[in-house]
Amino acid sequence: MTTAQRAEALAQASVACPFLEEIAGADLLELVRLELGHAEILDGPRRYGSISARAFPPQSLLHIVSGATPHAALQSVLRGLLLGGPNRCKLPERGLPEVAEFRKRLPKAMQALLECRPDLPPAWLEEADVVVAFGRDETLAEIRARLRPDQRFIGHGQRISFGLVTHDPAYASVPGAARDASLFDQRGCLSPQVFFVQENEGTTAREYARRLAEAMADFQLADARGPLDLSGHAAIREARLEIAFRAAQGEPLELWSSEGGTDWTVVCDATESLAATPPDRFVVVKPLTASLDRIIAPVRPWVSAIGVWPLDEASAELATGLGASRVCRIGRMQNPSPFWHQDGQPQLAPLVRWVDWEMFADRQPGAED
Repeated sequence: MTTAQRAEALAQASVACPFLEEIAGADLLELVRLELGHAEILDGPRRYGSISARAFPPQSLLHIVSGATPHAALQSVLRGLLLGGPNRCKLPERGLPEVAEFRKRLPKAMQALLECRPDLPPAWLEEADVVVAFGRDETLAEIRARLRPDQRFIGHGQRISFGLVTHDPAYASVPGAARDASLFDQRGCLSPQVFFVQENEGTTAREYARRLAEAMADFQLADARGPLDLSGHAAIREARLEIAFRAAQGEPLELWSSEGGTDWTVVCDATESLAATPPDRFVVVKPLTASLDRIIAPVRPWVSAIGVWPLDEASAELATGLGASRVCRIGRMQNPSPFWHQDGQPQLAPLVRWVDWEMFADRQPGAED
């Protein structure tokens, strides 16, 4: 199959995947062109400056994915299949039905390029030219340690994302903020844990938090949080108790939470620090102050997406200056484009192998200059 044929097949298979952005075959060809310089450079040598070059897919591309967010696994597999080489995908133990459904929708020739299983045979690691892995930093370190120096490793580890509300007198961003913080139960790198709210024109962080709590409750009714084990429930309850205790001691903290359970939690925190909180729909709202740079500094190396409201040049520049590798409107934090540079890096270029042909238009090898 040509790159164009693979792109069209992948676009058609993506239509029924709720966690993939709607995309056309022409869009995927454009992705190849943007990253590799020519839309057909995987099909044969093409002019590349003063030479000819061709990009080749890995002979064995291994994806090790987590169950936190299906779209990360789907996008990784989609990129690998777009290149046209064999792909292997190590799924979580409980599997990922979204990946299985996506594979079923592919033509037989492309299904043969994707093998999935919930375990990791030693041969898969041994034979891989490139390994793309998602997970905790400790897990990525363990995988990297098992690879040879000649094997390329691309790791996507733990990240933090947050929201910036610079002007929202009508609180129009609140439903989107609830969606961003609820989808995937804050298990993904694009899930916001904190929203910073500029207090102006009657907008306050406290009122934003109160309305966000109502929106989180509404979202829970429409899309219930996933089940938690005892330690997950305990972590949320312990964090709530700590917030309540600090508030009782006079700290500027206020808490809203789901009744009779741990389904969602919203905290308004006007302190000048950024404390760690558990996942599973536990959100903090803070006033946006001049201390933002200092507050973000300890987590800046791990910043991924920053959702902003409104999405304009000023807010985008502010978010970029805080270390974001992706800036989007609040409400779309969980819907990255297939064109996005995950963790600020290209996604196709690191996977391919290049072969160059020197071009001698008017001379023979060995001829005198």
